[in-house]
Amino acid sequence: MNTKVKICGIINLSDALAACEAGADALGFVFYKKSPRYIEPKIAKEIAQKLPPFIKKVGLFVNETPEFINETMKKSCMDIAQLHFKVSRDFLDKLQCSYIEVIRAKSKNDITNLSKDRYFLVDAFVDSYGGEGKRIDLSWFDGIECSKMILAGGLDENNVKEIKKYGFYGVDVSSGVEKEKGIKDHNKIKNFINKVKENDNKP
Repeated sequence: MNTKVKICGIINLSDALAACEAGADALGFVFYKKSPRYIEPKIAKEIAQKLPPFIKKVGLFVNETPEFINETMKKSCMDIAQLHFKVSRDFLDKLQCSYIEVIRAKSKNDITNLSKDRYFLVDAFVDSYGGEGKRIDLSWFDGIECSKMILAGGLDENNVKEIKKYGFYGVDVSSGVEKEKGIKDHNKIKNFINKVKENDNKP
């Protein structure tokens, strides 16, 4: 299986292009003003328009209305909204874009009860809504079907091999490929993606 890689917290074109060059499948742009990786929709659009085709652009939102998300997604030329907060079915029905819900896992129960016919991004619970490098206890995934889960939280080039056996659909990294908050280390991006993909498609 070809494991997908999302590099999150992109705030400049140089880091975005380095991630694409290294083989990233998706880039994440944070539209949460309290984050050190916040980017204005206008700047995100300028970056998005200079990316190669077929790279998914993901907009991250925290505690916003469907109207705000719809407007920001259009303004910034994003493809998928990443929802880092609990939402209702009615809320989702009002979205005019593709989306993925984030499970901020506090225990194994948060993972075992997930619907098997939808994709979810699973992140470690932190008050700041991610980007702190906190890892999830991998034993929570033992015996669970993970092929529709994207794992985030505390991943880096040194530990990402540990997750291969679980068969996650994808992985999401931000702080694990940075030299400082918001500024990516291009070598770390390259090493991370190489480690994720080096055993793909092998029996």
